[in-house]
Amino acid sequence: MRTILITGPGGSGRTTVAAAAALEAARRGNRTLVLGADRTDTLGAVLGVPTGAEPVEAAPGLTAWRPDAAAGFREDLVAFQDRAAGALDLLGAARLDAEEVTPLPGAEELAFLRALRDAALSEAYDLLVVDLPPVPRALGLLALPEELRRYLRRLLPPERQAARALRPVLGRLAGVPMPAEWMYETAARWDGELAAVEAVVADRATSVWLVAEPGPAGADAVRTAVTGLAVRALRPELLIANRVLPDHGQDSWPAGLAAQQRKALEEWQGTYDVHPLPHLGRDPRGADDLGSLLPPGVNPAPDPVEWPVADRLAEDGVLVWHIPLPGAIRKELELVRRGDELVVTAGSFRRIVPLPSALRRCTVAGAALRDEELRIRFAPDPELWPRSV
Repeated sequence: MRTILITGPGGSGRTTVAAAAALEAARRGNRTLVLGADRTDTLGAVLGVPTGAEPVEAAPGLTAWRPDAAAGFREDLVAFQDRAAGALDLLGAARLDAEEVTPLPGAEELAFLRALRDAALSEAYDLLVVDLPPVPRALGLLALPEELRRYLRRLLPPERQAARALRPVLGRLAGVPMPAEWMYETAARWDGELAAVEAVVADRATSVWLVAEPGPAGADAVRTAVTGLAVRALRPELLIANRVLPDHGQDSWPAGLAAQQRKALEEWQGTYDVHPLPHLGRDPRGADDLGSLLPPGVNPAPDPVEWPVADRLAEDGVLVWHIPLPGAIRKELELVRRGDELVVTAGSFRRIVPLPSALRRCTVAGAALRDEELRIRFAPDPELWPRSV
């Protein structure tokens, strides 16, 4: 199934674009689901149909859904209490009733990721349009599965699960309680669910649309968003220039704003695949307004972003890891190697990535940012590098 992730700065009209694109896709015969992340029903207000915890038909061929974080959190907590009943009783802990539970910070994001996974794996739809939160919250949401899986692997390493049958013996020898079976089972289940979300984001059939109003503020927001996406090995397929004003001539008061927009559009068109949407003079509401926006059709997904390793051993004695980072600023870049991982920081965005296998046997010999690409040089470590016979 094709998936389109839509984000942009707050107030740029992301939800309107998501609703318009989903509606147009449905009119072209695609079974379409639009998934909303807002707590308030902005998606329903734009579509003209209330949306909520249960999927609803917003138009022929179009389903809209806004997952309920509270319901999912209550179900998970009740299930956890049932599994840990023995430990809770031993501690004399009072259990929580489902009715008194309110979601903790982070529960909303996890509920949305679970809904994204379920929707992407469903065979009921041809297209999934995801109305993500504003940048950079959307980038944090997309980073969450990878980060949580990393934490799980550190806390309950898979290689240690082979010793589960020896837990009672190891517990007596070590003098400390060993993790219970249900903890391993829960960790494995969570790892599988998070891996499924990662797979959706990394899938070749998934693309990203950025929405922004043309102008100085929009240009700054787009540069930041593109860099943040690049840290996640993503790039925008389309840049939707929203609320573009018509040419009012030289004497009308909007002329200065329209000229400012035209300048930003010209700059964007030299770098991105830009699709302008007109300003309707009002907030779009309902199918008629959305249809007048003429959103772009659903194109084949672009090629995935590659982080290739170039073999320059013969020429320079190094391997070079090429990491595209458009919009990155040299003074805001930071690289830290931690064992077999590399911590990449670009401005406010950070990612911890495992090193390719060949680079794990090397030491970092330098790095440079050229032509919006970070190039890290690795020299083979004589102690680890395979020796020729």
